[in-house]
Amino acid sequence: MSVKAFELIPAVERDLLMGDKARINIECLECCGKHLYVGTNDCFIHHFLLDELTSAKGKLTYSAQKQLHKYLGLKKPVAELRAASALERLIVLCDGILFLVDMVTLENVPSASGGDVKIRGVTSFCINENPVNGDPFCVEMGVLSSKRRTVQIYTVYEDRVQLLKEVSTPEQPCAVSLDGYFLCLALATQYMILNYKTEAAQDLFPYNSDERRPIVKRIAREEFLLAAPGGLGMFANAEGASQRAPVNWSESVIGAAVCFPYVVALDESFITVHSMLDQQLKQTLSFRDGHILQDFEGKVIVASTKAVYVMVPLPLERQIQDLLASHRVEEALVLTEGAQRNIPRERFLILYKRIQQQAGFIQFGQLEFVDAKEHFRKGQLDVRELISLYPLLLPASSSFTRCHPPLHEFADLNHLAQGDQDKMLKCKRFLITYLTEVRNTEDVNGCREDVDTALLKLYAEQNHESLLDLLASDNACLLADCVPWLEKYQKYFALGLLYHSNDQDPAALQMWIRVADMELQDSTRPDLFEYIVDFLSSAANLDLVWKYANWALHKNPTTAVQIFTKRCAGQSDLNPGDVITFLEKHREALLLYLEHLVLERRIEEEQFHTHLAVLYLERVFSLLSECPTNEEQLSRSREKLQALLRESNLYRVQYLLGKIENCEQLLLECAILHGKLEEHDKALHILVHKLRDFQSAEAFCIWASACQDSAYRQQLFHRLLGIYLDKSTTSKSQSAVCNDSSELEMAAVDLLNRHGESFDPVQVLRMLPESWSLQLLRPFLGRAIRASMHASRTSQIALGLARSEHLQVLHDKLKETKKPIAVSTKKGCHLCHNTFSEPDVVCLPGGVPVHTHCAAQRVKNTPTKRQLPNSNNHT
Repeated sequence: MSVKAFELIPAVERDLLMGDKARINIECLECCGKHLYVGTNDCFIHHFLLDELTSAKGKLTYSAQKQLHKYLGLKKPVAELRAASALERLIVLCDGILFLVDMVTLENVPSASGGDVKIRGVTSFCINENPVNGDPFCVEMGVLSSKRRTVQIYTVYEDRVQLLKEVSTPEQPCAVSLDGYFLCLALATQYMILNYKTEAAQDLFPYNSDERRPIVKRIAREEFLLAAPGGLGMFANAEGASQRAPVNWSESVIGAAVCFPYVVALDESFITVHSMLDQQLKQTLSFRDGHILQDFEGKVIVASTKAVYVMVPLPLERQIQDLLASHRVEEALVLTEGAQRNIPRERFLILYKRIQQQAGFIQFGQLEFVDAKEHFRKGQLDVRELISLYPLLLPASSSFTRCHPPLHEFADLNHLAQGDQDKMLKCKRFLITYLTEVRNTEDVNGCREDVDTALLKLYAEQNHESLLDLLASDNACLLADCVPWLEKYQKYFALGLLYHSNDQDPAALQMWIRVADMELQDSTRPDLFEYIVDFLSSAANLDLVWKYANWALHKNPTTAVQIFTKRCAGQSDLNPGDVITFLEKHREALLLYLEHLVLERRIEEEQFHTHLAVLYLERVFSLLSECPTNEEQLSRSREKLQALLRESNLYRVQYLLGKIENCEQLLLECAILHGKLEEHDKALHILVHKLRDFQSAEAFCIWASACQDSAYRQQLFHRLLGIYLDKSTTSKSQSAVCNDSSELEMAAVDLLNRHGESFDPVQVLRMLPESWSLQLLRPFLGRAIRASMHASRTSQIALGLARSEHLQVLHDKLKETKKPIAVSTKKGCHLCHNTFSEPDVVCLPGGVPVHTHCAAQRVKNTPTKRQLPNSNNHT
């Protein structure tokens, strides 16, 4: 694919060089700065001064002024010219003779010892552009001899040459290039690398010099360009390896040069330009009678036999822009990265970012969104450049203006899509993805408001599920721009979230309430009422809570009460008393709130417990008064009341008892209240004689003694048994009494058989009528006997263990008492430190012997005993 990398500009026209002499041809060239030297076939050297001129339109031209020409007097063509500018000398090869001429006068330079400086029998030579000699006033040169298979290394001075070294080659060399100690040679049949210092050689690849002219060109430090078989331009370094891919040029190449990042080659009819970065052919220029192509200090000069031209490289920025204009993104990027070595770092970074951005917009226009995103990321694109393509997405207050010159050719998304709605939709989806990824990165520093506002508008327009996530998180959406947009797409719930994120909670609640009351239509949250309740339950503004709680309570009191019940205990210091007063008009909500305080938060306040019990009781009274009575609801309500009466110890028992003691339907509750007052006889009497609920009576005994000792429980069960056996508490008829007595006796039997462990068997036997059959009491008596025997045997075991332990203690004491104490005249008293003179001693705890008088004195003077180490508590 073509790109205009060079322009061919005439430098020396035919008329200026040779006038009307038709047989004069150009043989060789040398350029040093503005100085151009031309060697011709009539043995002349022509000296021109080249001036660069720029036209008003910016077009570059060259003006050549002839300074001098000189005949060398050898009647042979001038074969080669090389400038040694530091010496102001031209090195000339003509008729196999190498000699020096002055760069200004073109006169031969005489030798310091007399005569001209000459080397004879030379076929070719080259200058070492990476000299190993540190002398700035000499030039190193490699010379090929016509008679010997050798390469000679010379140093050239102002008025003499000096042979440094001669290196033999396996074949006659026909072309040479020199870099440092490395010679790159074209032999008759192959190329090779030769280190003239160590004479180490490395063969490269075969080549037939008889078929075509070899090319050996130094292009960089220790790197060479060679013409290989098959029309390839091969690169080789000093180690003989190739670190670049070859370029595929013509089979008949006669000259080559490198102007990074391009390889320029000349054949008989064309000049070709290949990229060293991707090895592709970039430009082809028609050039008839091509004869010479060389580069001089980065300037590529090409000549026919009659005229000289300069190949002027176009600025890399222009080449890159041309590639981008033709949508050749990859080539433009490769060229940009390759240009890094020729451009200052700061300038390159600016260029690189811009090219990446432009490449991104090209890929974006082609809907290649993955590649576009990567280019935007590498180019650190100001995301507003992309947002600005979408009409109305940027806030009205945004100060952003597009980059100039523009990064793309699109006016806006409508221009890009050309009415294709599917394409517009894909572009909007891409922008959503891209903005979502970059909104929390450093790439959006300073423009977060623009990004979040654009993202919200896209979410709303596309009905995107992430709209609520954006508003629920930390965002910088601009209220003035977003409100009309959300209203346009009927996103009223999201609008409320926007108000909330901008600390306008009253406006948010007003919006949500209008939706909940069906004034506005928005199906985003079917559970919007529950959301409002949750919002109020966590609101820190208490005025807001009181203001809107009333609306919620009228709408659904059972749900609305969560405004108060879901609040954390220390969240807002809401006074429960104030809440209770507020909820007085909403009895159902009040009941739920008191349940929350008493049953969940376990607040130990008498007024709350009493209030809750009263509400439970009123609820029961209300259900009892209904006709017909809803038995299921009544049962649940009584169970709640009974549970509270049993579990709470904080309500006013007498107050509640006064409300229900005359209600025959609430005898069980009345019994519980009597139990709270320790009036167990009354409670049991109600349960046994009024309710005839023997199971509840047993449960009452268990409940009333739950936190007491076993004696208390035994007392309660004996009371219940006594009530079962007492026949003096009834005033019924004789037949009724008989039936009642029989029922109570059976209840007593069941009580004994079920809870025998809670009774004293001896006392029970004394209480039971003598007429009762032992068969009725068999389970009770069997358990009682087993329990008694178990207790007796357990106590006997415990007694035996205690006796055994006592005997062991006595044995240990005796053992310690009878333990011998060694006393001698060599041992001293622990208290006075004098030796013992008689066997009477006292043994202190730990078995330490002391004098009897010392021990007596110690006890007399010391109110407490001194605890010695390793004490065994014996004397």
